Amino acid sequence: MATKCGNCGPGYSTPLEAMKGWNTCSSCFGDSTKSRTKLVLPSLISSRIYVVDVGSEPRAPKLHKVIEPKDIHAKCELAFLHTSHCLASGEVMISSLGDVKGNGKGGFVLLDGETFEVKGTWERPGGAAPLGYDFWYQPRHNVMISTEWAAPNVLRDGFNPADVEAGRYMVSGEGDPGAPQESEGLAAARNARPDHRHPALPGRPLPLLQQLAAWGPEALFLGGSIVKGGPVQVLEDEELKSQPEPLVVKGKRVAGGPQMIQLSLDGKRLYITTSLYSAWDKQFYPDLIREGSVMLQVDVDTVKGGLKLNPNFLVDFGKEPLGPALAHELRYPGGDCSSDIWI
Repeated sequence: MATKCGNCGPGYSTPLEAMKGWNTCSSCFGDSTKSRTKLVLPSLISSRIYVVDVGSEPRAPKLHKVIEPKDIHAKCELAFLHTSHCLASGEVMISSLGDVKGNGKGGFVLLDGETFEVKGTWERPGGAAPLGYDFWYQPRHNVMISTEWAAPNVLRDGFNPADVEAGRYMVSGEGDPGAPQESEGLAAARNARPDHRHPALPGRPLPLLQQLAAWGPEALFLGGSIVKGGPVQVLEDEELKSQPEPLVVKGKRVAGGPQMIQLSLDGKRLYITTSLYSAWDKQFYPDLIREGSVMLQVDVDTVKGGLKLNPNFLVDFGKEPLGPALAHELRYPGGDCSSDIWI
């Protein structure tokens, strides 16, 4: 989702800086009256929710409804909204990162799936988690998995390593893969290597979470901070003989690194966007703020295995009329293999 705010200034929080979802998903596959006619767009900073009509004219979306923050604050005592999914009941559920004051509070807002009125919270009173972020559920197993990032007051203005040392990002021990809890914000700790340094964090390990898209027979590098000529000098790496070349697609040097991915239903096309959150983008990838983000396509060999970047596909959000814009999340109208429920 590409976003831009004329009142925010370059690199600052945009109205739709969040993850979007459909009003109806494949959990309602048995109900022929349901269709994907609305996109539900929660706003991370403003806590406003935009409902966009994509059914009337799919190539000309229009605003259907705006849910103001005060309605969510009054009925749910939640704010800083992130991920939206539909439920098999027909309702829409949206995760939150915090309360109205920006303290951590991982709750879930429920919307009526037809009127999009705020109904209340999904969890029972007092049942919110200390922190929140993304979520996904599997009806067949009666399981929902939710993740956490940090309190909005901690993350909203950028990443500060002191917050890790102060325990404001949950890290399970030394990154034990058998631990029952893990943090979505481990770009700050677990995914760091002591021999990679970034000038935005003097003397600190470099977050590498956005460096690699995926692994096939060998690593597929799609930008990131450790490319040749970049801000990071690799002093020692047992896996790499040299730092990778900068990524250039259709004549454009790609700033940033892989962020959100969506895999097509046939499993053959993996689409990738390159913006996480403007305040963090500005800190780690300043070129991304100046040039805008992109969407890339990786071809997946479902027979022999392996990934290959499509050199002929590039969506440049830096050229948007109100750009440069930052694209974070994407959704297939007909469903995908990576975010849909009940696939």
